[in-house]
Amino acid sequence: MTSASPVWHPFTQHAVHGEIPTIVRTDGAWLEAADGRKIFDAISSWWVITHGHRYAPITEAIRTETERLDQVIFAGFTHPPAEELAQRLIGITPPELTHLFFSDSGSTSVEVALKMALGYWLHSGEDRRHILALEGAYHGDTIGGMSVGARGVFNAPYEPLLFDVGRLAFPHPGREQATLDALEKACRERPVAALIVEPLILGAGGMLIYQPAVLAEMATICARHGVLLIADEVMTGWGRTGTLFACEQARIVPDIACYSKGLTGGVLPLAVTLCRQAIFDAHYAEDRRKTFFHSSSYTANPIACAAALANLRVWQSEPVKERIAALAGVHTKALERFRDDRRFLNVRQLGTIAALDLVVQDAGYLADIGPRLYRHFLARGMLVRPLGNTIYLMPPYCSTAAEINAVYEAIAAVDLDC
Repeated sequence: MTSASPVWHPFTQHAVHGEIPTIVRTDGAWLEAADGRKIFDAISSWWVITHGHRYAPITEAIRTETERLDQVIFAGFTHPPAEELAQRLIGITPPELTHLFFSDSGSTSVEVALKMALGYWLHSGEDRRHILALEGAYHGDTIGGMSVGARGVFNAPYEPLLFDVGRLAFPHPGREQATLDALEKACRERPVAALIVEPLILGAGGMLIYQPAVLAEMATICARHGVLLIADEVMTGWGRTGTLFACEQARIVPDIACYSKGLTGGVLPLAVTLCRQAIFDAHYAEDRRKTFFHSSSYTANPIACAAALANLRVWQSEPVKERIAALAGVHTKALERFRDDRRFLNVRQLGTIAALDLVVQDAGYLADIGPRLYRHFLARGMLVRPLGNTIYLMPPYCSTAAEINAVYEAIAAVDLDC
């Protein structure tokens, strides 16, 4: 161990990572390191920051709430920030989603969704336990999240803990029907409890995009067979794909939906899992064995709920959609120069997310080029964290065209020896 710090960082191989900057201040789309360096946060600090770091309406709401409440047990108690937030979320999501369960992160919101689905079928008297998921998916690092995620480098050491899941091929362009046929076949062959998807785009699986019509057809097949559809909108929610939630583009309503990351503007950890009335009703009984047995100590933390309420007020009172559209336009224009660049493949965009693959021999998450690309951008004052040979950008909505274009100039300067 070469570092004097005892901290073990996530998704970080300390033996090869090298320098770990100490960030002492954030502002807008920028991070400031202890040595005075300014670093442009081109990935929204792991896809969470939406409006910008230390966005005043949200930080002020946090400051105000700390004068009233800190932490309140949520088992058998409630508080105004949670109640107001729940009502407001129910008001901006499809009316079919009638109930909401709080948790702390994207991973836990997925755990809640899976447990809701399995509990629903058990308490409804049907033996449905099989879960389906897309190949290449990523749904978090808890046991359930890893189980429905892609098997591979992320979770290989923990294989004995994971439950079996049916896999559907990702609906690559031109191969969508094969995925839909596989879903239909899987639903016919055995009772399926639920299908879980990242709507329209895989995140950690490589920022792979599929069409809204495919998601709509998946929903149709699930409905035909009585299979619950779980939409993991942890990354895709809060405007990242161009609409408030990605499912809007397919005009579908999932049976269960998971939201986190941008829920608080990215400032504090909070997550929610929404579901249809029937799922809540299956757990509602005088028989206490039908209780939904899930919690965490910080469920519906009042300060986090206050941050989320402030975020919703920002969406209602400020031109957030216009900022998103403008940011997407900057991506679209900047990406054009790379479409005929032989160094790159699969130049793509969905809303405020842009990605392209550097052509290398060892593609994939562990591609040797990945750490070198990270250092290439960091040396230029930019936080870009490639997924192996996949370079992607997901900046905060406050980012300017000049800031974004500077990152694209750094991408243009990439070579295999960087």
